[in-house]
Amino acid sequence: MARSAGGRNIVLRNRKARHEFEILEELEVGLVLEGAEVKSLRAGRASFNDAYAAVEGGELWLHNLHISPYESAHIDLPDPLRRRKLLVHRRELNRLTVKTAERGFTLVPLDLHFTRGRAKVLLGLGRGKKLHDKRESLKRDVMRREVERALHGGRDRE
Repeated sequence: MARSAGGRNIVLRNRKARHEFEILEELEVGLVLEGAEVKSLRAGRASFNDAYAAVEGGELWLHNLHISPYESAHIDLPDPLRRRKLLVHRRELNRLTVKTAERGFTLVPLDLHFTRGRAKVLLGLGRGKKLHDKRESLKRDVMRREVERALHGGRDRE
């Protein structure tokens, strides 16, 4: 696990999310887990392939997060792709419900981490990028890197 600023132990990052979506806001929410899923996460055995969050029945759920079964656990192995409940304050849930009802907005998991021993998911409220938007983002990133390289005189950073 990588440790980032703020004491978070990052387990998993969704690298494709910022490429595929324009992230407008971020929200940290809790994740409800069963059995040995915590041990699997700490071992880094999870995947965000096509994962998304949705409001259903007045609750927030995370779909398509794959958590591999823990090898040493033999009792009550939950389905690796089951939907998992996300813990969020009612006021934030109401706000997200209104935002996601608007056309083109979706909730995308950006990373999964542990904060003070509790599993958390960083959700991003985003709008899907078109192909030309992705190209613009790539051009901007390349130009930013070139400027940084020129400012540092072409030497490696220490």
